[in-house]
Amino acid sequence: MAKSRTIGILTSGGDCPGLNAAIRGVVKAAYSIGSARVVGIADGYRGLIEGRAREIAPDEASGLLTMGGTVLGSSREKPFDLRDDEAKTDSDVGFDKVELIKDHYRALGLDCLIALGGNGTNTTASRLQEEGLELIGLPKTIDNDIWGTDVSFGFHSAVDIATEAIDRLHSTALSHNRVMVIELMGHKAGWLSLYAGIAGGGDIVLIPEIPYDIGAIARHLKSRATTGKRFSIVVVAEGAMSREEARLDKKGRKAARAAMKQPSIGYRVAEEIAGATGMETRVTVLGYLQRGGVPSPYDRILSTAFGSAAAELAFSGRFGRMVAMKDGAIGSVRLDRVAGKTKRVPAGHEYVDVARRMGTCLGDE
Repeated sequence: MAKSRTIGILTSGGDCPGLNAAIRGVVKAAYSIGSARVVGIADGYRGLIEGRAREIAPDEASGLLTMGGTVLGSSREKPFDLRDDEAKTDSDVGFDKVELIKDHYRALGLDCLIALGGNGTNTTASRLQEEGLELIGLPKTIDNDIWGTDVSFGFHSAVDIATEAIDRLHSTALSHNRVMVIELMGHKAGWLSLYAGIAGGGDIVLIPEIPYDIGAIARHLKSRATTGKRFSIVVVAEGAMSREEARLDKKGRKAARAAMKQPSIGYRVAEEIAGATGMETRVTVLGYLQRGGVPSPYDRILSTAFGSAAAELAFSGRFGRMVAMKDGAIGSVRLDRVAGKTKRVPAGHEYVDVARRMGTCLGDE
């Protein structure tokens, strides 16, 4: 294990609870393991492109454990985009963002860069590794859709927030005999809606992996009404799709969504339910509330452990890897095996079975 390291750290993509706790984990562990110099990069990969960075002293980690957001700032910069766009010519590009990243990485004297982010962030990290830099990934996302790890930090905090929202909607739904539709995040994967739907006792849960049939939903709601249950909670992931949409290719689905008259899928589902059943519906889009605020105790522990593990990988020279949890143990996986993949809810997942046994309708039967 190396005695000294200069470690860069950045946060990229959407914010989520636990980012600051993970930064703290990296900083405190790095200074504890050996002789360290930790350099914070501002605003994700954009800050590295522009050379905006500063050294983080050990005492600056104090107070970060319970703080939401990210003190380093973030962006959705995708440095390889211009390289990947075949329509661009050299004169169109003007400068190469990847080369600027490499120049600033070397100018800062980094031994490695730790990137905290989701699928896009870790894919970029893998590609920068291929460009000759040394990268370590940390998986964060409320969607829990990063391949190679059982869980990512931010997910459990979002489940807590979404569940509380569902709990609060129950009283209004009961009081007014309404169908309450709550739309949660999860564009490609339905982990958040599935977990929060089970935890909150959702009557219908719609996720991207299981295309829904409005007829099946209507039958379920009418069946509930005949047994005296005159209200229902419908949990909808933002990426949920109908069976008709599922038959389209990616381009076709994107066009169909663009042509949708409603502002989002939650509103469309509510309109479809009202049309098919005659029941009064209301919609709540939880939006950015799911990503904001302080991390849950579980995510504080997970973020700290992940950050500490990243620092250990840095000192041991095990680059080109992403910290991950598998079967309850914290380890790591190769970044090139994570890149470009999405962890979706399998059709036979145990919690899908749990939901069905609880009488929850998943929109398909």
